[in-house]
Amino acid sequence: MIEFPQYGIYPRWPEDGQGWIHPDDVAVVSKLLPGERVVRRESFDGTYYHCRYGKWTFRLRPALWLQIKAEDLDVGDEVETVGLGMERDLFVGEVIGMYYVRRKGRIAYRLRRSDQNIPRLFLREHLRLLSDKQRVRQGEIEHPTPKWNGSGERIGFSD
Repeated sequence: MIEFPQYGIYPRWPEDGQGWIHPDDVAVVSKLLPGERVVRRESFDGTYYHCRYGKWTFRLRPALWLQIKAEDLDVGDEVETVGLGMERDLFVGEVIGMYYVRRKGRIAYRLRRSDQNIPRLFLREHLRLLSDKQRVRQGEIEHPTPKWNGSGERIGFSD
């Protein structure tokens, strides 16, 4: 049983030409592949894998690819940087690129801050997904609700 989503790269163009690409998606795939971009496979319809890279979606027939372990970030996610000592400027940005760095065996992320692309790449441990914020749990103590006229219940203390 194949589990989706899957992440990986297409490092080489198959020698069969463009027959492995859905005819409607040739223009998009020609711009993105081959290379080190980490592509997300979302489903398989029996003939084509339905893939996504950010806002681009395309369909590919099964072909040789290098599957990569996902790190729970994707293109389009809002993240904040995590500083290391006084080295880094902390900011909130959007993931605009995912690239597999073979010599490190890791995914590196390119960020956009406002309308400016950040030139350096970030590793997963330098980023925090904004939806991973801490949550305050519900209180356990019943507090009386004040009334507008100044009256209300008082908390009784027992000695």
